[in-house]
Amino acid sequence: MRRQLLWLTAATTALVLAALLVPLVLLTRGHAADRATADATQRAQSLAAVVGRSLAHPDRRDGMEQVRTALDGVNGPGLPRSSVILPDGRSLGAPAPVTDAVRLARHGRAFLYAPEGGGRVALVPVQGITADPGAGVRSGGTAVVQVAVDQRQLYDGVLASWLAIAGIGAGLILLGLLVADRLGARLVGSTRRLASVADRLAAGDLAARAEPEGPPELRLVAVQLNHLASRIDELLAAERENAADLAHRLRTPVAVLRLDAEGLRDTAEAERIAADVAALERSVDEVIQSARHPLGGGAEDGDAPAAEAGRTADLAALARERSAFWLPLAEDQDRTVAVDIPEQPVPVRVGETDLTAVLDVLLGNVFDHTPHGTAFRVAVRPDDDDGGGGGGVLVVEDDGPGFPSGDMTGRGTSGAGSTGLGLDIARRTARESGGEVIVAPAAAPGGDGATGNGASGARITIRFGAPPAPGNDAAAP
Repeated sequence: MRRQLLWLTAATTALVLAALLVPLVLLTRGHAADRATADATQRAQSLAAVVGRSLAHPDRRDGMEQVRTALDGVNGPGLPRSSVILPDGRSLGAPAPVTDAVRLARHGRAFLYAPEGGGRVALVPVQGITADPGAGVRSGGTAVVQVAVDQRQLYDGVLASWLAIAGIGAGLILLGLLVADRLGARLVGSTRRLASVADRLAAGDLAARAEPEGPPELRLVAVQLNHLASRIDELLAAERENAADLAHRLRTPVAVLRLDAEGLRDTAEAERIAADVAALERSVDEVIQSARHPLGGGAEDGDAPAAEAGRTADLAALARERSAFWLPLAEDQDRTVAVDIPEQPVPVRVGETDLTAVLDVLLGNVFDHTPHGTAFRVAVRPDDDDGGGGGGVLVVEDDGPGFPSGDMTGRGTSGAGSTGLGLDIARRTARESGGEVIVAPAAAPGGDGATGNGASGARITIRFGAPPAPGNDAAAP
């Protein structure tokens, strides 16, 4: 924008200056020619007065010498060529032939004309020349004073004037560019600051506000952007409160479940159900806390290390734990479970609660969307494709009917009548850790998942980012 403004200013200024300076240049050239011809005419008239005084009186015997002396004085280097053409055709001063113009001037007419070679010639007749037998001048003749100005002398000083005009034009263009640059810098600076505020809002910093500055249009945009940010903040606050209220309502039925569990006669069964209810209560509390936490916010000041530590978990350990949790149900449904999890820890940049939710979502989907007897596999490995930076990879695949056509990772997208939020939870968790989710078919025994022939299961691969290095308190991406 700034460069375009400079180009526009330069072009506009150049056009305006061309419209003003071209006539001025032509006027300067004409003025120089008028000045040179006026000077030539004045010289011719002055010489005519000298010739008249020197040759038109019979008592002046030294008239020819006076004329020659006067001509020598005006025929200097770089000056117009001055001549006196006597009645008999001889010339004094600069050589000058008798032309038709000279013959016309002998009839008593003074005039100025432009010869074919360029320049100007001024002719002034002097009548009543007295006879001078010694000089060979007959009485009663007409002499003609001729002053010739060549092309260079006619436009002498024009180039310097043109250079001065060009310098003035260049200076005006530079001044216009300087003013346009300052104006463009102000406009661009205001626009970039607005874009910076918009980027901060897009990144989740809803406290970002724009300072109204610049031209009225940009000030209006800043005011409307601030209004939009405030409105978004209000809507999100309302949504967070609604989510927290809905989660809070779950506490009553959860409390009833806990009381029912405590009333069971089988102590072992009561403890198991009570533990599950306690886990459910913790999940509800976390939902309430998360819903009331401002978007894009982190831990309170001074709690960054603790918050960062809470975002680190052992993928291998949690995968073994949740696989063992779901194993009894798998045995009841005659499912074959294959677990490939290394013994060494696989740390990832995800909190234990979030990672547990992801594992339960994936394993729960297997039980919800595949028929009884369908085998599934759980595998964990370090992320070797991360350039040695750490992280882990979780793979859950089954031998079921697979996914319907379409993108199953979109929020609210489901092909089996569910809410469609499970895979979206996994996707968001992986993305917040710096990873990704890959959904693909998995070839089941006796089928060809690559070609779509036979039975084809579902394979979900999730890459989790590496935990932060010790001493690094930066928030997760």
